[in-house]
Amino acid sequence: MFFKILFFCIIIVNFSIFADEKRLIIASTTSVNDTGLLKYLNEEFNKEYNIVIHVLAVGTGQAIEIAKNGNADILLVHDTPYEKEFVKKGYGTERYDLMYNDFIIIGPIDSNYYCNSIEDVLLKIKNNNNIFLSRGDNSGTHNKEVSLWHEIKLNPKNFSTWYKKIGQGMGNTLIMANEMQAYTLIDRGTWIKFNKKEDLKIICQNKPPLFNQYGIIAVNPNRHKKINYEWANIYINWIISKKGKKLINSFNISDQQLFFYNYKKN
Repeated sequence: MFFKILFFCIIIVNFSIFADEKRLIIASTTSVNDTGLLKYLNEEFNKEYNIVIHVLAVGTGQAIEIAKNGNADILLVHDTPYEKEFVKKGYGTERYDLMYNDFIIIGPIDSNYYCNSIEDVLLKIKNNNNIFLSRGDNSGTHNKEVSLWHEIKLNPKNFSTWYKKIGQGMGNTLIMANEMQAYTLIDRGTWIKFNKKEDLKIICQNKPPLFNQYGIIAVNPNRHKKINYEWANIYINWIISKKGKKLINSFNISDQQLFFYNYKKN
């Protein structure tokens, strides 16, 4: 609890420091930041507008709380129901689908599990007490993982010690899975980006419902007067434009595209 309080105090202090400069603050999910995409996009935006952009990269749940408290100008996360609720309750103005990739289930390189279905793999992991790492942080990835268990009528709250909530971001989760020879759910972008996965492999992929949609929202200035709404809209209009589309779709690592632009207003 102490560290959570300290974390949010630092955010509030930082927001105050940034208030007088020509800047934007983006509360973002860790996967968009850890892959390098957000740095790549923000550098291009800065070339055109000379705007300083500060990124607060946390789990989706924390990012939404930061934005609700008025400590960010833009929200960029991947949990569509929560994002729509954020707008419905007046914390954000409009939500846009921006891009997508997908989730994959990864596990030990010597695993012999064949992916007939997501349900089949998850049941094998549970029934064999294989170590499974859960983000456990109310992030978009964590919420997707929990929903997958619920779809097969299982509740992670009832799981035993093989199921480990680690409270870490996506990159650290992958590193821990590699060290512990564990299974976990991860977004494909992080999987492609990180090198410390030599003892892991993809167990299940390209099976619905592993679609991973990202949305972008400007925080409502009527809730918090310190919001830089003008520049937030300039940034959003830029990122959903043809220029943004080209940049997102051209972001590759090892000749693999990490995100796919699919702008839609909703």
